[in-house]
Amino acid sequence: MLGLKLPTDPRWVNIVEKNIEEILTDHAYCEQKATSTAISLIVSFPEYTDLVQEMVALVKEEISHFKMVHDLIIENGWILGRDRKDDYVLRLITFFPKGGSRTTQLVHRLLYAALIEARSCERFRLLSEELEDKSLAEFYRKLMVSEANHYTMFLGFARQYGDRTEVDKKWNDLLEYEAQIMQDLSKKETIHG
Repeated sequence: MLGLKLPTDPRWVNIVEKNIEEILTDHAYCEQKATSTAISLIVSFPEYTDLVQEMVALVKEEISHFKMVHDLIIENGWILGRDRKDDYVLRLITFFPKGGSRTTQLVHRLLYAALIEARSCERFRLLSEELEDKSLAEFYRKLMVSEANHYTMFLGFARQYGDRTEVDKKWNDLLEYEAQIMQDLSKKETIHG
């Protein structure tokens, strides 16, 4: 369903289980960045009323996810660590050339967002199936459903605002590029890397 060309190596969960505090900190910042992305789309493209409406709802959902993860951190007696670079996202967003029409820029941002959500969904599925901590596994199962909805929403908007044939080609090319990136990742206790 997600279209990812290279699945995450299931052994990634073993890395995560050795440092749950680290994955939760990284996850919290992923939720915060997703909130920021939705706000940025509102600010950058206010004329797309249906997009703005969905992004307002997304801001509320993503910040509630941040709170849920932050609450887990507190419940475990930890504190939220500092934000760190997301190598996955930094590499991913170099795929499309800068510039172009406003519509092209919007489509590219929507495709990036769709892919980030798709990879998060795939990672959350792995965590929900493989984590020994069943409570945490259930937490990730619930979030997996949200990520799947976000992925389809962003991809749907890209197809709505851009030429469908062109958008689908860009999407497939981006999926191929992402698979190359993923060959070097899955070695750290981070949501994407």
